Amino acid sequence: MQNRKKIGLILTGGGARAAYQVGVLQTVSAILCEAGWAPERNPYDIICGTSAGAINATALACSADDFGKGLGKVAHVWENFTAEQVYRADSLGVLRSGARWLSLLSFGWLMRKWHAHPPASLLDNTPLVSLLNRMLNLPRLDAALMDGKLHALAVTASSYTAGQHITFYQSEADIEPWIRTQRSAVRSQIGIEHLLASSAIPLIFPATPVFCAGRREYFGDGSMRQLAPISPAIHLGADKVLVIGAGRLLEPAIDSSAHAQYPSLAQIAGHAMSSIFLDSIAGDVERLNRINQTLSFLTPEQLARTPLRPIEMLSISPSERLDTIASRHIGSLPRPVRMLLAGIGATEVRGAALASYLLFEKSYTSELIELGRKDALAHKTEILAFFAQGEENAAAPVLRAAG
Repeated sequence: MQNRKKIGLILTGGGARAAYQVGVLQTVSAILCEAGWAPERNPYDIICGTSAGAINATALACSADDFGKGLGKVAHVWENFTAEQVYRADSLGVLRSGARWLSLLSFGWLMRKWHAHPPASLLDNTPLVSLLNRMLNLPRLDAALMDGKLHALAVTASSYTAGQHITFYQSEADIEPWIRTQRSAVRSQIGIEHLLASSAIPLIFPATPVFCAGRREYFGDGSMRQLAPISPAIHLGADKVLVIGAGRLLEPAIDSSAHAQYPSLAQIAGHAMSSIFLDSIAGDVERLNRINQTLSFLTPEQLARTPLRPIEMLSISPSERLDTIASRHIGSLPRPVRMLLAGIGATEVRGAALASYLLFEKSYTSELIELGRKDALAHKTEILAFFAQGEENAAAPVLRAAG
């Protein structure tokens, strides 16, 4: 790893949409194997994840000593998903969380008995703890870092308590924490609690307590207030980054020619979710491209006088609208969940964006995996060039963008 440029992998948030990442990663690995890479070799020195992407990132990091086998295990989970593996989807579970939560919003002023112990979220994600314990072998992560199979892992979450966006990172290298406006980094031993916090979709899943800087803080989904999703990889030493999105960059625009209807609650919620999960990475990709383009006009002497350095980036994101795909699979959700979502319009086509984040069902996730494979294959030439350049000897000074 020391004789080549460090490659960072950025896995964004998006709930069930993160299945798309698996398809992309599978095709990237297949392309590299065709080019002569060993299946067990980990192509990524630095792995960064947010929300469901943090779960994928950590699972892959735990298998950095045999990346192909680890990716296969992650794919098996996504190809066989059921909603019950992530949140309570039975009638009693939905009544205890979702129905009570919606009732509190509507009639909370009448229900004094809930003032002391109000329902925490729309859905109860306690089953996710068991899934994470089955997916992850955290001692292997420690060993991979110690043996140099991986340089660093980073997981992001948003602190409701402090109003800060926090990147928790684990590395054997001497990497100083960084502080930027409304965001900072904390060196930590990554655990289940960090993943629960990072993937706690606002209002949908409950906030998670994590000890940070010696005190307990409550955290929610890392996509909230994430101003610079690519930045952690750069701070951790990446010279180039592969960014796998979950929408917006390439997917077709919505046809707005039809007569507009007043938006349903689910449509508004889906729009808000897309703003949280998708806009920040799209904006950061555009920003990095602009910085790289601007720096390309500078002379070597001018480059030496600026803290900014070009970062090579390859971005792959869905070529189809994932909410449109989700609208075809809403019927696969358990009936209690469908009834709950129907009450706010999420089972309609125009409200399917919200459902696209909660559809942890194999009919939907398998289609997203297949789309990821297809989209990555369309980038085969760029993938080969990206990783071939990463093999070059890094004798030249390291070029790095300021994060």
